[in-house]
Amino acid sequence: MCLLMVHYLKYSSNLREVIPMLESLFNIQDQAWHKAYSRSGYRELIGYLWWGFWHLLCFIIIPMLTIRLVLKQSLKEYGWQWGSVKEHWLGYVLLATPIIGFAIIASFGDDFSSHYPFYKRAHRSWTDLLLWECIYIIQFIGVEFFFRGFLVNGLRVQFGSLSVAVMCLPYLMLHFPKLWPESMGAILFGFFLGILAVRSRSIWGGVAVHVSIALTMDIAALLQTRGLPDSW
Repeated sequence: MCLLMVHYLKYSSNLREVIPMLESLFNIQDQAWHKAYSRSGYRELIGYLWWGFWHLLCFIIIPMLTIRLVLKQSLKEYGWQWGSVKEHWLGYVLLATPIIGFAIIASFGDDFSSHYPFYKRAHRSWTDLLLWECIYIIQFIGVEFFFRGFLVNGLRVQFGSLSVAVMCLPYLMLHFPKLWPESMGAILFGFFLGILAVRSRSIWGGVAVHVSIALTMDIAALLQTRGLPDSW
């Protein structure tokens, strides 16, 4: 259900449909909110804020409420702790390093540099870039908690260590809209992150890997195209 909600509700087109409903609910006259949204120079960023909200709700808040209120278990049992990430630092570095290197090389290609960052006005100012990266990082925390925390640990009773492999299928499906190298790599990437999450009893190493790769991809793409922002 959470995956379906994210898939169908994350788009800014849904936000445009919700705004008139909110105006009616709060008795806002003359479509004031809709007009403000349409004229805003941050309209695209607001759309990504909506995108980030659904990832936060479906990949963090709902799973956490399920763990605490339904399963009556601790969030620590689902990787919401630092665990033994330090003891497995080498595994995370070995996983991240070749992907970061590939991302830098790929940034010289037009397909890559035109695809990243997702927020196309990230180059406009440091405010744009930093706000976008904050939304992006929250999304990655949600992805890691849902897949490497909630799913892997929630399925271990039924599947044991195979829960890591089971998790990889919906994780791969999440990458279908992305470039094909990223979708193909998601299989092994998700599998090894799952193993490391189980061994370290933490999602935070995976978050660090994901964030470091994503930031590299965004910065590399910006440097190859519009350049970094020159003002706040």
